[in-house]
Amino acid sequence: MLPRPLGPAARRLAAASTRAASAARRLCPPDGHEAELVRPAVVREDALGQLPRPRLSRREFSCITKASRDHSGLTRQLLDFQHDAVDGVGGELDPFRELKERFMDFKQRNYVEDFSSYQNLAQQQTPKFMVVACADSRVCPSSILGFQPGEAFTVRNVANLVPPYKHGASETSAALEFAVNTLQVENVLVVGHSRCGGIQALMSMKDDSASGSFIKNWVSIGKSARLSTKAASGNLSFEMQCKHCEKESINSSLLNLLTYPWIEKRVNEGTLNLHGGYYNFIDCTFEKWTLVYRERLEGGSKYAIKNRSTWS
Repeated sequence: MLPRPLGPAARRLAAASTRAASAARRLCPPDGHEAELVRPAVVREDALGQLPRPRLSRREFSCITKASRDHSGLTRQLLDFQHDAVDGVGGELDPFRELKERFMDFKQRNYVEDFSSYQNLAQQQTPKFMVVACADSRVCPSSILGFQPGEAFTVRNVANLVPPYKHGASETSAALEFAVNTLQVENVLVVGHSRCGGIQALMSMKDDSASGSFIKNWVSIGKSARLSTKAASGNLSFEMQCKHCEKESINSSLLNLLTYPWIEKRVNEGTLNLHGGYYNFIDCTFEKWTLVYRERLEGGSKYAIKNRSTWS
C-alpha cells in the first residue's frame, strides 16, 4: 500500500524541519566522532494528519541550547560570587577603582547619613519630574540641575529626541508611559544642549539619503526641526544652523509629546506640564521655558511659550 501523499501544511513543515536540521549541522559541524551527516528522514503524517515532532540529534540539541547555558552560567557566577573575593583586574589598569572610591564615599555621605530617606525610596518612588535628556557625557541632568535620588525619572538618548506616538515602541516612549501613567509625574522636561553631535548628524543628512546607520535613522525623527531650521537660518553658517536646531528640536519634541493621547489628556486637565530646557556648557547657562497648549490662543495657534527665563 502506497503512503498517503502529504498535505500542503505537512509539506511546509517537513521542509522547515529539514532546513532547521541542516542549519543546526552547519552551526555544529561533525567532529571526529560524528563524521557522518544525519540524513533527514522521510516525513509522514500520522493517522490524524499530524506531523511527528522533529527529533534532533544530541549534538544539534547541544548547539541550540548553548546560548541559554552561556547566560545562565554567567548568572550562576554572579550568585556564587563571594563579596570578600579579590578582584582579578590589575590595580592601576582597573577603570573601576576610582568609581569604587566614589561609591563608598556616596554610601557614607548620603546613604548612611540619610538612611531613613533611602529606606523610603527602597519602597517606592514619587518623582515630580520626568526628564528626557541627551546621552552626551557632558550633559548629566542630576549634576546640572541637582536632582537627588527619587526626584526625576530620567531617560537619555541621542539628541534628547521624543518620537511621535505613531513612531511606535522605543525606550523613550516606554519611559514616558511609565512616568506619566504609573508614576503620575507633574512635569516633563526635555533638555537639549550646545554642540550636540546628534543635531549635527541631523543637519548633515541629505534629504534623499538612505542609510543603514542607527544614528541617522534615529535622528531622522527630528526632520521637521531640520526643515524649520533651514527655513529660518539657512543663510547662516553650519554651526549657527546647528545651534538654532538644538532649540528647534526641543520644541519639536514638546509637540511630539502631545501626540500621546494620555499626555494630551493630562495636559488638558492641568495635571501635567511640559517644559523645554537648554544647557549651554560653553558659558554654563541654562534656558528654561514652558509650553502652553489650549484651543483659541491669541493668533489662532494652539501653542505658546510662557515662563521663559535664563539662568546664568
